[in-house]
Amino acid sequence: MLQSIAPKLPMRNKSITRDYFVNQLGFQDIGSADFDGYLILAKDNIELHFFEFKDLNPKENYGQVYIRTEEIKSVYEAFKAAGVAIHPNGPLEAKPWGQMEFSLLDPDHNLLTFGQSI
Repeated sequence: MLQSIAPKLPMRNKSITRDYFVNQLGFQDIGSADFDGYLILAKDNIELHFFEFKDLNPKENYGQVYIRTEEIKSVYEAFKAAGVAIHPNGPLEAKPWGQMEFSLLDPDHNLLTFGQSI
């Protein structure tokens, strides 16, 4: 039986990625060892992994993750209050496919979409 998923996303700089996710989005660094070029972060019941890709061109990065939540408005407001930039094309809104969603771009342009069924 499948239990969880931990997407792996590219990052150019481990300290910049860690800083964004920990200090702006409230994740924790849960890596049991500090491996060069790899980062494991968690928040609530989700886990994200990052691998180093120094030559990544953020404008050509198509890394994407869809994160489900049961409190979309609270998550959105908390990020806004923390000064997190919301994607210009991704404000909180109801979508025709029955989801309330908003999106962010991390420092490497990985698209993080947060959604809740409506």
